[in-house]
Amino acid sequence: MKKIEPFRNFNDALSTLDNGGRFYNILTKADDGIISKAELGKVGGIFNSRQRMILFFELSISKLDDEKRNAVISKLDESLQASYLKYKPIELLPSEAYTKGIIASNTIITGIPTLIESKSEFTGFIMIPIVTGNVTTFTMIPLINMYDVYELRDEASNENFLIAHAKGATKLPKKKIKVAGILKELKSNKEEKVASKRFLEAIYHL
Repeated sequence: MKKIEPFRNFNDALSTLDNGGRFYNILTKADDGIISKAELGKVGGIFNSRQRMILFFELSISKLDDEKRNAVISKLDESLQASYLKYKPIELLPSEAYTKGIIASNTIITGIPTLIESKSEFTGFIMIPIVTGNVTTFTMIPLINMYDVYELRDEASNENFLIAHAKGATKLPKKKIKVAGILKELKSNKEEKVASKRFLEAIYHL
């Protein structure tokens, strides 16, 4: 999971984001007042997923005031404007993730993380694809086998929500942070037909 350092002023944001892209993006110009997919991808190190690009973008401008944020958003090209409307993250507390969260959407949750150390303390399964030749099948595996799993605690209500990020990544600090990622379904056991739980697949934090 990558830590984001948000822009602190409009000029820094625009000069960094309106960068001309990479050397092979010959149709993209730096400092032309338009932020393109190639330019945003260069800053975020993202090339294929517009959903992740918008998540990164939203976090990167999160410390600007509303006027400056809107000014930066207005510089997105027409295609990114549409992507921003489609993938703009929902900000929630852990206590709101079940009632207000939308599966497969970009989501930002604020709370205090506690790592679940033991597999015996946690049960939950996700479905992953297995490709053999031209055939794709799906199998259920424990979430904790693939991810480091945390409970993110809501200070006000003391309720928790599960977040997960790739194993081996730097451990999250035990203090109030924002965690951003994609909200996904989680099954209690392999026989469960409809997922009864949810978790946040964490990509960024700040």
